[in-house]
Amino acid sequence: MWEAIWQYEFLRNAFLAGILTGFAAPLLGVFIVVRRLSLIADALSHVTLAGIAAGLLLGSAVPAAGWNPLYIGMGFSVAGSLLIEKLRAVYRHYEELAIPIILSAGIGLSVILISIANGFNTDLFSYLFGSVSAVSGADVWAAFAVAVIAAAIIFAFYKELFLLSFDEEYARVSGVRAKFIHFLFIVLVALVIAASMRIVGVLLVSSLMTLPVAASIRIAKSFKQAIAFSIFFGELSVIAGLLAAYELDWAPGGTIVVLAVAILLLVLGWKKWKRGR
Repeated sequence: MWEAIWQYEFLRNAFLAGILTGFAAPLLGVFIVVRRLSLIADALSHVTLAGIAAGLLLGSAVPAAGWNPLYIGMGFSVAGSLLIEKLRAVYRHYEELAIPIILSAGIGLSVILISIANGFNTDLFSYLFGSVSAVSGADVWAAFAVAVIAAAIIFAFYKELFLLSFDEEYARVSGVRAKFIHFLFIVLVALVIAASMRIVGVLLVSSLMTLPVAASIRIAKSFKQAIAFSIFFGELSVIAGLLAAYELDWAPGGTIVVLAVAILLLVLGWKKWKRGR
């Protein structure tokens, strides 16, 4: 595949976007898992699907407008993230209700828009499950911008995010701007999900945010080490998955996720063997 990467632009785009996705998704995934918000990625991915369907529908209705489903999906995802934060404030004692509400709304809206568009087409299918050939230069730049923003925000607000993840009450008493940090983080999650969908697909992107983290927390001895291991496992899954998908002619998204599951099982098995010794 390495020769083909230098020869074909679409493979280079897929590889670069995959590396960026393998970095940004697990980086945010650690904070998501620790805060017990793992389902938020599923909720926002379904909202993103509704945005993609809307973008494809608008593109077919007004071809001259040049609607890009990627950016419309990002808009829907950010809007969904803001609604989740709003609902969490409304249901203060039942904050977890916000996620299934937005998840259900995203699924319902997606079904309606897909039915209006007369079912699945090739473009929508590639967004659902990922496609190597569908990754464009614009997708790579979007993934790059989101990865840089994610890294910058995590670096700048690491202490605040760490405190909010483990003890929100103490963080508030300590003067952390909890509402602003929550808002910033959930918008960032929405952007990463939207930017990752070309490689692993909307329906599988949440796996890349949680599976590497699930493996890392079994062997990490500190929070920073968990972040490092998560990124390593995420990159390993993406790179090995893209190579395997190319050689075996498999769907890249599914291959990446299956490899992430295999890494998790290997880590669990190694931990069990080590404990047995």
